Amino acid sequence: MLYTGITNNVERRMDEHFGRSEKCAKFTRAHRAQSLEALWSCGDRSLASKLEYRIKQLTKAQKLRLIADNDCFAELFGIESSELYRRETI
Repeated sequence: MLYTGITNNVERRMDEHFGRSEKCAKFTRAHRAQSLEALWSCGDRSLASKLEYRIKQLTKAQKLRLIADNDCFAELFGIESSELYRRETI
């Protein structure tokens, strides 16, 4: 299973998900979070929400491809979007 979400504090949010606290997402309460696979940063919450929505529209195969190879980001979301988001090293 793959989960997509947004936060302004990755460390805190991962602690919530992995610890299955009451603040974790309903999905990760039911499906144990195992690892953080990919992380993108952007300028504001609105942009983050837009990317979250677009990632959730992808098929599982497309999501796995994006995780494995960030070079397909522009192909999946457009060249303009690839300039708004930066893949972070985790």
